[in-house]
Formats: sequence, C-alpha cells, structure tokens
Amino acid sequence: MRSLILGCAGPELSRAERQFFIDTDPFGFILFQRNCESPAQIRMLTEDLRDCVGRHAPVLIDQEGGRVQRLKPPQWRAAPPAALFGELYADDPIRAEQAVRINARLIASELTECGVDVDCLPLLDVRQDGAHDVIGDRAFAYTPEIVSRLGRAQAEGLAAGGVAPVMKHIPGHGRAGVDSHHSLPRDDTERDELASIDFTPFRDLRDLPMAMTGHVVYEAFDAVRAATVSPVVIEDVIRKEIGFDGLLMTDDISMKALAAPLEISSAKALEAGCDVVLHCNGDMTEMQAVAGAAPVLSGKALSRAEMVLGFLERIRRAAQPAVHEELLASFVALTGAE
Repeated sequence: MRSLILGCAGPELSRAERQFFIDTDPFGFILFQRNCESPAQIRMLTEDLRDCVGRHAPVLIDQEGGRVQRLKPPQWRAAPPAALFGELYADDPIRAEQAVRINARLIASELTECGVDVDCLPLLDVRQDGAHDVIGDRAFAYTPEIVSRLGRAQAEGLAAGGVAPVMKHIPGHGRAGVDSHHSLPRDDTERDELASIDFTPFRDLRDLPMAMTGHVVYEAFDAVRAATVSPVVIEDVIRKEIGFDGLLMTDDISMKALAAPLEISSAKALEAGCDVVLHCNGDMTEMQAVAGAAPVLSGKALSRAEMVLGFLERIRRAAQPAVHEELLASFVALTGAE
C-alpha cells in the first residue's frame, strides 16, 4: 500500500486509470460529485477501484450536508448543515445530539448502499466571527464544548452505520480569513487561545481513527509553513498537545494554499509527519507527480493504516441494517427538517 488516497476523473474508470491504480496501489480512494450518478453506478465504481488494489480499500467522500455533499438530490437526501444542530443544541442539548446521530446514520445508510465506507466528518472547526465563510455553517457552533459533543454524536452515528469518521481540519480551520482552496490562510492567534478553543474538539475526539489536516499557517507555532507541511505543528500540536495518534491525512494536496509543485508539497507533508497524501481532482498528470513522491507505507504510518483497516472491518460487521423511513421519521420529529 502506498501512502496515497486518490480520486478518479469520472463515473467509471478509464483503462489508463485502472492500470495506474494497479501499479501505484494507493491506500484508498475518494469520490466527488463528478463520480456519482446513481447508487448502482457508484457501487460498481467502488468495486472496480478495490479490484485494482486487490483488497477492500477505504473509499472516502465528503458528505457533510448543507453546502458540502457529493451525493445530491433528487437521487439522495439534502441533509442540513451542521449549524442547524448547533442552533438546536441551544434549546435542547440531548435532542440535538440525538438528531445529529440519526442524521449521520441516514448518511451512512446512503453511503454504504453505494460501497463508500469513510465520510470526511465530523468537521470540528470552531466557528469564529469575522472568518471567511469557507467554514461558516459547516461548523456546529462557536463554542468548543458544543462542537465536541455534537462531533462525537456524529462520529458515533456514522460508525453505527458502518462508515468510518475522519475529523477535520486538525488543528482547527475556524479562524481562517481566506479560503484555503484558493490561497493560504494565516492565523496569528496566541497559543493559549488556540489551545483552549480551537484545539479542544480535536483533543476531545483524539481517539477517532483518522484526521485531516488544515492548510493553515499557525504563526504561534510555525510562522512560515502551513500545518500540513509543518513538522512543528504535526509533532508538537497534533501528536503531542492534542494527543492524536491515528492516521493523519493531508487535506487535498492540490489546493492553492500550498503553492509548491505537487510532488514537493507531497514530500514535505510526509516528511513533516502526515501518514497519507490526499489528492482529489483525478487529473492523471498530477496524480503521477504525487505518486512519485509517496512511498510505500511503513513504520508507524503502516501501523496506523492497518488500524484503520481493522476498524473498518469491525464496524462493517457490526453495522445493523437501517430502515430509512423510520430513521427519517425520527429525524423529522426531532428537528422539523427533512
């Protein structure tokens, strides 16, 4: 297994993609809207991807609800954004946690029907006034304790449905003043404030199997390098202060926040302490460049990858069939939203 998670260009694999994945053997794959037409088509695609590597490789997706969901109506339910649950929490915390858990269970049901077994949730960024809306209503709340509680409920709901969670964007993207898809955010917040607010949900959920980095410069720790390529942030903040010892993947390495050539950014991320590089857009030339910088998994990175595979196997076996209509009725009763 190579230290890569890769996308593909369309709803089915080309001959060139198939051969590339056979030769490269990425740890896993990720799907976007361009890859998703129907449950049957996606299931065939996920089977083809796994056939390329000869194992049940993780297949990821970003199915948050609100603005960020790759499976869209009318084929799939329009799940609400995270902020709805934060608003509900203000009135009734227990009800909000129940609603988040059921919503995640509904998402998991849709994903497993398609052969997808990893969702890039929970988003544990703490919302901040004045920040760019790249996070915005994707965040549960402005209060870290609420983010932690709802994030935990969301992770549990996904896992109960056989889907593994990925917490993001560690160690916290909520203060970013620009969109990291297009430019590099810089955060000049003091260490103590970051530790007491932004890092708290990640610390509270540090037992989750996977996390995704944020392409953000935290000047209090490393004034030059984004977290994804900073050994200081990864070792001192993510691994030690937050205490996360699961599989650490980059956010999409092709985002414009990282200006270096892809092979350099990929190498720097792995050297800094990321276990796996994520590349999303399915461009073959770019994937070849990234793959050239990504070694076969070994050492702690391999152990973490094997832990994830074991976790996926356990939750897949333990998952109970969902009655969609019953779950949806419960969700509507709790929230008034469909």
